[in-house]
Amino acid sequence: MKVLKVLSLALFAALLAGCSAVQRTVYMQDVEHNTALEVAASQQIRIKPYDRLTVVVSSKDPELAAPFNSASSYNSLSGNPVGNASYGSQSLQVRTVDSAGMLYMPIIGNIYCEGKTRSELAADIANKIVEGGYLNDASVNIQFADMKIFVMGEVTRPGQFDITRDQITLLEALAMAGDLTIYGNRSNVTVVRKDSGKTTTYVVNLLDKQLFTSPAYYLQQDDVIYVQPNKYRAATSEINQNRTFWISIVSTLLTAVSLAMTIWVATK
Repeated sequence: MKVLKVLSLALFAALLAGCSAVQRTVYMQDVEHNTALEVAASQQIRIKPYDRLTVVVSSKDPELAAPFNSASSYNSLSGNPVGNASYGSQSLQVRTVDSAGMLYMPIIGNIYCEGKTRSELAADIANKIVEGGYLNDASVNIQFADMKIFVMGEVTRPGQFDITRDQITLLEALAMAGDLTIYGNRSNVTVVRKDSGKTTTYVVNLLDKQLFTSPAYYLQQDDVIYVQPNKYRAATSEINQNRTFWISIVSTLLTAVSLAMTIWVATK
């Protein structure tokens, strides 16, 4: 009977530990199935200073559009030439947004673009070309040349990741990094964002459905996501450090004793 009681208590403790582990790792625990959720307003990635863009102007007459795609143009504010990037068989000109949020375009000059989406800037450039009487059928295509986010901490594959769409969520970014490890603190994920010269941090709880309404649910370029280690990782790290420390101490003592014995034997 005593054995059965011990086994029952052990089984009960294991079940409690299992439930506790589930509570620490399952995302969005308070979400009800088949129920609509409140989600933050959909946000496209918007252009910031120092973004690098490829801008291609097209027309039914390629010769008339060619000057707007010139590779020999210089930024009027920075004095730096535009770069270029290869895209299939086409060479695209890479233009950098300056610190004032201006983008230099051949012929039409500087155009303000900070805070605009790719499509909004493309429409502004096309309108300026048409209004200037340069082309009647200007079509503008804009792509981000190198847009990235960074994921750090307790994830499977930390690092920087390229963004190829106009919209990306925090959950999608974590999936790109291979999801959190078992030691990741799912209730305290930090997103660091630089915008308009200011740095803002957001803390997101992945266990709570409120993550969908967080300002950090939709990411922006250059956002840094940091997943903190949970207390179990911290405890494991401390145990390993202490173990290494004591192993080092014992090893040093053994070396000292061995050396002392060698000297003692040699003097006999």
